Amino acid sequence: MALRTILTDGDPALTKKCHPVTQFDQKLWDLLDDMRETLTNANGAGLAAPQVGILRRVVLVVIGEDEMVELVNPEIVAQEGEQDGFEGCLSVPGLWGQVKRPMWVKVRAQDRHGSYFEREGSEMTARCFCHELAHLDGQLYTQLCDRLLTTEELDELLEEEGEA
Repeated sequence: MALRTILTDGDPALTKKCHPVTQFDQKLWDLLDDMRETLTNANGAGLAAPQVGILRRVVLVVIGEDEMVELVNPEIVAQEGEQDGFEGCLSVPGLWGQVKRPMWVKVRAQDRHGSYFEREGSEMTARCFCHELAHLDGQLYTQLCDRLLTTEELDELLEEEGEA
């Protein structure tokens, strides 16, 4: 396993549509293992392959406190409700934006061996599924929000809301 460099906003790889995975082999397994190590090291909630410069439809999403799910060729097959919340991104360090996402999402994907499975999640997990899958189509959350906030501005806003 190896840490990979996380690309940041402005890198052209982040705006490209990714290709489906067709070979479930050691090369894919190495990518998934490297992405797992990179995501753990960065302490993020999710990571998509284009964020490490690989234009393949592969994402990892952290669920709860200790589970990381690997999604190969994922697609959203159902969604319900709506939530509005703040998002950040490892490729847009230090900035946050408010984004509308579904409250509940069901994703169909393949595992590292090519077997299909479905996974669903609500609230933060649904948000992460949507955020990471958007990366596969070259979309950053910054395209979906009206205003970006620094970490300090977000902290101030949340403190003001807590006092209100």
